[in-house]
Amino acid sequence: MLYLYALVPSSEVEVEPVPTMKGFDGEHDIYALDIEGITAIVCGLPDAEYSESVLQDKIENDMEWLQDKAFHHHETVLMMSQRYTIIPLKFCTIYKHEDSLKEKVGKHLSSLKDAFTDLEGKEEWNVKIYCDDKRLKETISHPSITEKWEEIKQLPKGRQFFEKKKMEQLENKVIENEKNRMCEEFHERLKSYATEGTVKKNWGKDVTGRAEQMAWNSVYFLPKEGVDRFVDEIKQSESKWKEAGWTFEATGPWPPYHFSSFS
Repeated sequence: MLYLYALVPSSEVEVEPVPTMKGFDGEHDIYALDIEGITAIVCGLPDAEYSESVLQDKIENDMEWLQDKAFHHHETVLMMSQRYTIIPLKFCTIYKHEDSLKEKVGKHLSSLKDAFTDLEGKEEWNVKIYCDDKRLKETISHPSITEKWEEIKQLPKGRQFFEKKKMEQLENKVIENEKNRMCEEFHERLKSYATEGTVKKNWGKDVTGRAEQMAWNSVYFLPKEGVDRFVDEIKQSESKWKEAGWTFEATGPWPPYHFSSFS
């Protein structure tokens, strides 16, 4: 069987050959398979050890194996993306043999070559925005909230308790609305530097390991000549909003997982 990491233009591989390194099973070498001007970066896999049922069992029941193989896949694709214009494939994309892969690529030659044209000279960047809700709350002055707090102070102690609970819920709603508004405005500014930009699901604190809540998670596809301006925009925004509890995290370049469609 064949494990497929990525597809790249054969013309680029002719200039810079695929480096020698061990593949997915740690035994077979990674190699380049030319298919009518498109090179598949692959490695061989023993049929019995990597059948669909064996892989499914590993993925579901062997977390150490899964982490090790997922890291290998990511690092390999990342390294290749630094050398070539690349269409990265998802983790555990496996073909039964060379002929089945050649047949699949052959059916999509035209669209794949168009994709390489679109991908050339661009980079994928990820931006995560975090917010310290407590600090943000201190900077927001909402007239309706201020007025309501003054009204509560005039109420009997018993009623104050319940009204304060309602006010806390209202404040939390105002904070969330403000966070979304600011993040959406920032997203639109960043999109002006990119050919494409899309919003992803936020990660929880159990994943990020941070004290602040993730407020926004987005990816952008940028012409290389615009990356410096893109990063400068993020730095300026962080400097401006830092006192209000905002933190920005820009990372890249990454393989274009979100902006190449061959799967």
